[in-house]
Amino acid sequence: MKNREIERKFLVKNNTFKDQSVQQMRITQGYLSSVPERTVRIRIRNNNAFITIKGIGNESGASRFEWEKEILVDDAKQLLAICEKELIDKTRFNVKFGGYTFEVDEFYGKNEGLIIAEIELSSENEVFEKPDWLGKEVTGKVEYYNAMLMKKPFKEW
Repeated sequence: MKNREIERKFLVKNNTFKDQSVQQMRITQGYLSSVPERTVRIRIRNNNAFITIKGIGNESGASRFEWEKEILVDDAKQLLAICEKELIDKTRFNVKFGGYTFEVDEFYGKNEGLIIAEIELSSENEVFEKPDWLGKEVTGKVEYYNAMLMKKPFKEW
């Protein structure tokens, strides 16, 4: 299916991934809708902005519909102002390892202390080498979804 995202999520054990980072960007994002059947996210990433719609995940939580379009930053700022409470603030580090790019998010504010790595795959069963800083897998655990971290931040667990 076109527009299908397949990704796995992991906790990160330490900060050694930062030495391997090839790119980093500050991200602010909010949700116009955070219901699992259709999340609608507004994101400003450095000097670019996007609207993203995601469908509900499959049984494992690794695959779901995703549609994204770039929008004007000024439009994104106006939309962030009407998003659900609590915006997500994080830095994303892109780390190349074993032929893949891991996206590692270090959260701030009410989610400070949480670091999550994601890897996009072409199939759910794809085998990949895991770096030593990669910890426990949390794919499909809804409490780690950004839309849920907005509602129940990591510091409140």
